[in-house]
Amino acid sequence: MLYDLVVKNRSYRGYDHSYQFTRAQLEHYVDLARLCASSVNKQPLKYYLAWEPEKVATIQAETRWARALQPTILPRPGKEPTAFIVICQDDTLDPNLNRYMKDIGIVAQTMLLGAVEEGLGGCMIGNFTAGNISQVLGLAENLHPMLVVAFGKPDEEIVLVDVPEEGNTNYYRDTNDTHYVPKRSLQDELIN
Repeated sequence: MLYDLVVKNRSYRGYDHSYQFTRAQLEHYVDLARLCASSVNKQPLKYYLAWEPEKVATIQAETRWARALQPTILPRPGKEPTAFIVICQDDTLDPNLNRYMKDIGIVAQTMLLGAVEEGLGGCMIGNFTAGNISQVLGLAENLHPMLVVAFGKPDEEIVLVDVPEEGNTNYYRDTNDTHYVPKRSLQDELIN
């Protein structure tokens, strides 16, 4: 079952805009995240929840998606996510903003797997300006946005394919807007 969840957990860039989240759903994802391992058990991460349409639109305007597909603009109008969780680090708990990058990845993946288990999905977004996010959300000075995680009900097809012989791992879309993600084989990943 975990294997199936991992396969379904793709970086979605198109969502059914009619699906709306509740605060309780997003709190559930953060509850999963707070139970994850944390470096030296410091637990310096805090979470900004956005499910109200105006807050979601504010965060969406500060993010940049699918850099490998430029100049294509994603998500397409009307296909934006309907919730976000902004993962922040509280520098009063630890000022070293590089130390917890692995923790951020662990909690983001865990939250997304929680969404996939409910038939939903999301996308981790690292392409944003932290200062802009802080300003538009009115975050306290001690909170540093580290990763933005989008959530929604997926409304696009994503297909995993083998990496071609020349080794190009760039994702791409066809004329039907199907998103293809090349993945290396298990044998290519093993060292011995």
